[in-house]
Amino acid sequence: MVNEAQSPYTVLARRFRPMSFAEVVGQEHVGQALQNAIRGGRVAHAYLFTGARGVGKTSTARIFAKALNCPAAVDGVPCNQCEVCQSIAAGSDVDVLEIDGASNRGIDDIRQLRANVGVRSMRSPNKVYIIDEVHMLTKEAFNALLKTLEEPPPNVKFVFCTTEPNKVPDTILSRCQRFDFGTIDQDSIANRLQQIAEAEGKIVDPDAVELVARRANGSMRDSQSLFDQLLAFGGEKITTEDVHRLLGTASDDRLIDLIEACISGQPGTALELVETALQQGVQTGGLTDQLLAYLRDLMVTAAGAHQVALSSVTDARRDQVRQQAERWGLQTISAGMQIVAETKSRLQRTTHGRALLELAVVRLASLERLDQISVLLQSGTAQAGGVMASPVANPAPKMTMRPPDSGAALKKNSEPPMTPQAATNRLPPEPEIISEPVSQVSFTESNLPDFWQSLLANVPDGLSGHLKNATRQAISGPNRLEILFPKSYLFSKQFCERAEPLKKLVSVAREMAGQAIECRFAVDHSAEVAVRTPSRVDRPALVERMKASAVETDPFVQQAVAIFGGQVVEVRPMREEAPAVEAVSEAEPADSQD
Repeated sequence: MVNEAQSPYTVLARRFRPMSFAEVVGQEHVGQALQNAIRGGRVAHAYLFTGARGVGKTSTARIFAKALNCPAAVDGVPCNQCEVCQSIAAGSDVDVLEIDGASNRGIDDIRQLRANVGVRSMRSPNKVYIIDEVHMLTKEAFNALLKTLEEPPPNVKFVFCTTEPNKVPDTILSRCQRFDFGTIDQDSIANRLQQIAEAEGKIVDPDAVELVARRANGSMRDSQSLFDQLLAFGGEKITTEDVHRLLGTASDDRLIDLIEACISGQPGTALELVETALQQGVQTGGLTDQLLAYLRDLMVTAAGAHQVALSSVTDARRDQVRQQAERWGLQTISAGMQIVAETKSRLQRTTHGRALLELAVVRLASLERLDQISVLLQSGTAQAGGVMASPVANPAPKMTMRPPDSGAALKKNSEPPMTPQAATNRLPPEPEIISEPVSQVSFTESNLPDFWQSLLANVPDGLSGHLKNATRQAISGPNRLEILFPKSYLFSKQFCERAEPLKKLVSVAREMAGQAIECRFAVDHSAEVAVRTPSRVDRPALVERMKASAVETDPFVQQAVAIFGGQVVEVRPMREEAPAVEAVSEAEPADSQD
């Protein structure tokens, strides 16, 4: 399991790297397929390994190269003791070339690769090219690789590793055998970490190992990196408190108490718990992630998936999670998850993360019981089902509200008093809806005014307001009512011509006349509104100025000059002007609109 060629001071992820297909945790299907291909001599010329980070793609590629070139390999299992296996594991073998696709992504790098492909291997049967992060190659580089990838020399093998297979062109995908690496389950990661702890001579609490496995999110390399940091941080015995202090996360008890305060509707207590957690080193982002993971566990439990693993707390807390899920309800939990998920998204682009976290906690504590509301709505719909389900005979009835019968009220008062729970669950009775019958009016030319007034009274108010703008009505054919609007009310005409208002109008007219009535709309050109034109008023004639000396001897002018201390500048004669009168055409109606 341990590569002896590595220094003891090397990080755990490298020292405990898998050396055979059996040691690749969680990818047994890939190891079995590659091993069977080597046994049966059906090795392809190109492979594509896809999956999340740290799940064993590059390690499997190295093991595959060792299984092809190891002189002591048996049934596709390398010996891991010879010089070839050790040099491949160290990444220094001359016949196994590992290329970083992010650093060698240009067409010139691929041209150099094509030039070297034809060179025979130095000491091994096969020449293997491992290109990591192959999706980083440019479009030109992929095109240059196509021909070589499709028809390589007999003993040349390509292994491409990528975390984003969607960025690899289809022309490359069609020339490779693809293997998808899945995420690793928590139990497998925990078992592997426990083996590493025993090999390192460390005592680690099983709950601490499980906590690190949960934080890895299915990545073995991430779990080993965290575990390596934990071994350096802790002492001889490592507990969950060490893990929480290292990662800046809250303990299971603190997380459960925080959600309990939210369920109980105590925002003050919830904020105090957040304050205490932050003072003890819990990070805002880490606590938000824990809240989202815990709400996910509540949602899974409320949905009845009791066999699904918990991602926020240990499995020993499943009973507490189940009780909280039953109290809160699936609908409320889903709303809470949306609140926290939105907060987590906003935390990535803000500097006041604490305020956003406290806002999310207060909103969680203020959530209503959405499941109870849905039950009340369903019961209310069931009680009103008789009224709502009955069809209405009249398509456009006039609705009136009638209070419940007094006899029913007396009967209700005679019943025994309800319990508080029953009174809460029962909705108030809805008033009965009654349709008023429409009286029939004969549809004739002589009776058209009465028919029109009755029609306006029975159609909805919104439609009636537009119909009142019509100037004339006429019977233009058998069972045809023509309604004329002036040009100034084209909007009312267009409104009445719409499908829904026209349908209501025709329905009410048919109900009144007792026969099908066709309604048409037209423009009444005889009701042209006269334009206001002001009468022409003669302008006053220009006044000729007089000389100032003409009034200097006037005693009134001399007295005004003496009082105000001024001088005469201009003299004009005084005359009265008649006010301008605006004449209006006699043809203009009194209620016309501009």
